Amino acid sequence: MGLVDVSGTAAELPEAWKSLVLGRVGTAAVKVLRMDGRSLAPELHGTAEVLFVLDGRLELLAGGAAVTVRAGELYRVGAGVPHAVRTGSRGTLVIVEVPEASAEGE
Repeated sequence: MGLVDVSGTAAELPEAWKSLVLGRVGTAAVKVLRMDGRSLAPELHGTAEVLFVLDGRLELLAGGAAVTVRAGELYRVGAGVPHAVRTGSRGTLVIVEVPEASAEGE
């Protein structure tokens, strides 16, 4: 895969908070999704992930701390750290994650 219009791809996604894999680098997946202001339940993963806000802002609760990630910024969530999206997160989010061993075949 060559050039990818990340913003355009995110805008065409049929549903907010449903990611699309844009490509892979080694075992890491590069995904994009649209944020629509809703909060999401806490989650945690066995591997770290990077959350990069392309436009808009991500309101996050990570490890009990409130974090605002603005356009052009990224936040690294460590493996095993509980994190939840807070109300007010809008825009385009790029996620880079290495799938957990049990999730690779899904």
